[in-house]
Amino acid sequence: MLRLTKKADYSLIALKHFALRQRETGGAVSAKEVADGCGLPLPVTCKLLQKLGKSGFLLSEHGTNGGYRLARDPRRISALEVIRAIDGPIVLANCFTDEMRCDHSTRCTVKRPLRRIHEGILRLLESVSIDDMLRDSEEEGKAALVSPLVALQGANSLDAKSLLREQEL
Repeated sequence: MLRLTKKADYSLIALKHFALRQRETGGAVSAKEVADGCGLPLPVTCKLLQKLGKSGFLLSEHGTNGGYRLARDPRRISALEVIRAIDGPIVLANCFTDEMRCDHSTRCTVKRPLRRIHEGILRLLESVSIDDMLRDSEEEGKAALVSPLVALQGANSLDAKSLLREQEL
């Protein structure tokens, strides 16, 4: 199964948090604030932020109001480059790497289709930016706030109470 590691997942979450804070205040953000705001473990967050800094995604600022800030526009940071910086190359099958070879490589009937799938996944990850992730979550939040209100507008008060009770369950 294809799956992001927790480190890659946490890194994307943290960078999205930086993009949001950059838009709101423009100030530096501490590792503790990222960990608390995103519900991530502080020790892991500290290590990941250091790695993201070394990889060129974050700038470190020292001093009283120090912390980290994005080194680039969030529209120019792709999910693919973050995942690669944290986890290394993305490999769908061993036959796509120079180091690993499969015993069935010469007679494999799915190598070409799997390569197309692999390349499609890479293109998709390359096309999604941190800013896209931020906008998607903001739209989700707006939809979650609006949908119960829309349902309640057409309901009478008895129906509205039962709808609210159902949502609480």
